[in-house]
Amino acid sequence: MDSGSWADQWDNSSDPLSKKKKGSGGDGVAAMFRKKVLGKTKAVASTGVKKVSHVTSVGFQWIKGKCQKNKQ
Repeated sequence: MDSGSWADQWDNSSDPLSKKKKGSGGDGVAAMFRKKVLGKTKAVASTGVKKVSHVTSVGFQWIKGKCQKNKQ
C-alpha cells in the first residue's frame, strides 16, 4: 500500500502548476485583479487596526479615569 496519496493516484500531470504557468491572455487580468484586491485588503486592514488601537486607547483612558476617581 505504498502507492502514495489518493490525489497522486488520480493526477495525470507531473507538475500541477504547469497549466497555470503556460496560460496566456488571462494572466495579466488576473494579476491586475489580485493586485487591486490586495491593495484594497491592505487599506481595510490598516483602517481597522487604526480604529481598534484608537478604541483601545480610549477604553484604557476611561478605565484609568474611573480608577483615579475612586482613589480620591
